[in-house]
Amino acid sequence: MKALVWRGKRRLQKVASTMMKWVNIKYFVVPIVLISTLILSAGCGLLPNIGISPTSPPATNQSPNPTLSPVNPTYTPPPPTTPSMPLPSVADVVAKVRPSVVAINTEVVTYDMFNRPFTQKGAGSGWIIDSNGLIVTNNHVVEGAKTVTVTLEGGQTYTAKTIRTDSVNDLAVIDVGVANLPAATIGDSSKVRVGDFVVAIGNALGQGIRATLGIISNNGVTLTVDTGETLYNLLETTAAINPGNSGGPLVNMAGEVIGITSAKLAAVGIEGMGYAISSNTASPIIQELIQKGYVSRAWLGVTVYSVSQFLVMRYNLPVDKGAFITQVAANSPADEAGLKAGDVIVSLAGKDIATADDLVQAIRSSKIGQQVEIIYWRDNNKNTTAATLIQNPAP
Repeated sequence: MKALVWRGKRRLQKVASTMMKWVNIKYFVVPIVLISTLILSAGCGLLPNIGISPTSPPATNQSPNPTLSPVNPTYTPPPPTTPSMPLPSVADVVAKVRPSVVAINTEVVTYDMFNRPFTQKGAGSGWIIDSNGLIVTNNHVVEGAKTVTVTLEGGQTYTAKTIRTDSVNDLAVIDVGVANLPAATIGDSSKVRVGDFVVAIGNALGQGIRATLGIISNNGVTLTVDTGETLYNLLETTAAINPGNSGGPLVNMAGEVIGITSAKLAAVGIEGMGYAISSNTASPIIQELIQKGYVSRAWLGVTVYSVSQFLVMRYNLPVDKGAFITQVAANSPADEAGLKAGDVIVSLAGKDIATADDLVQAIRSSKIGQQVEIIYWRDNNKNTTAATLIQNPAP
């Protein structure tokens, strides 16, 4: 374009110089107008047809606006056809589950860098598990919120009356105290196979209920989330999980809830790695939250870190694997068993302990009241003790 404009301007200079030799000064406006017209033509990449261009097209007697004749005046478009067989669709699945999915909006009081309080709004998802107003979501959706409101598909909005949470498994139950709500159907997540189609439904980006389609890409996944908690037995899916989807249902092609969307991996170059708490893992936890208000589990009473090279050098540990005890709760089973901060647990109930997660899993798989053998290192000595696990203290 620049080249064309430049050539046009050089040509205009020659034309203007020639015209000024024979045009009287009182008609000076004529070449100025003409020059302006030529500049516009050159600026569009077109050369003006003033009879001096060797490339100008030959003049014709054709009208500049010829009358167009129709191609076929009797043409009509063909009627739409019905496919010989139904096309695949998840519309029926979405239509079945969507009335049971809710948008959750929260207000949390937080503080700025000058310690001044301000209200921060958040959005998430949930699904109706019981027609009497019980709604399931994630703990991180409602954690610390001063107000929680629930909006149904029809636009009805209710304020949460009771909220019960379990931060360990990132689950929460909200009671809005409203009857005759459309409850979703819970499926058996143990029957889910890698490659099965699933639909994630939720309040994506806080913009209302939406659905995304994907497959199960893995199951039985362990993932440590940004709160420091480790989630187990997760379903991995390629269905898009966006901010606001947390707490919403992941459903199979029968319209059954087989997971609760909870997390995703988000980084440059990572796509299609969202995670849902499996329904079989969540169901007993949800039941306890509803029946008791909290989740009871076996408790040893220790705070631990995974043994690392830093801990080995810092405390001159005799082993490079295990669960390093940083704190022992007073009067806990660990305290009564003689465990102390600085000990490294390497076995519990016959299970090898290489990391802090291994210890957590071993305790969770044990029962309240069960006596477990514990092998641990203190200084350079390997020791064995026993502890009777008790129910964890109520929050």
